[in-house]
Amino acid sequence: VNMYGKCGNLRDAWDVFHRMPQRDVVSWTAMITVYAQNGRGKEALEVFHEMQLEGVKPDTITFVSILDACASLTALAEGKDIHACIIARGFVADVVVGNA
Repeated sequence: VNMYGKCGNLRDAWDVFHRMPQRDVVSWTAMITVYAQNGRGKEALEVFHEMQLEGVKPDTITFVSILDACASLTALAEGKDIHACIIARGFVADVVVGNA
């Protein structure tokens, strides 16, 4: 997923991700990051919400990537919602997340 994303091949990244028999926080975060780093913040947010619906809990890297997506979209409301999630999950003291 990450390799295709770094090459700008979002379609193949999505295909690989979608064909995974099991997806964990690492694979979900990779897909979110691919979209965020390629200027597709809206898609990153959609994947983030789908990840949560699947019951996968975001980690530090997930939050950094999704906040990057919000910033690229200037999506203040979504950023505030994610900030509330960060606080609720106890990541507010995390230096990496705090600097995102």
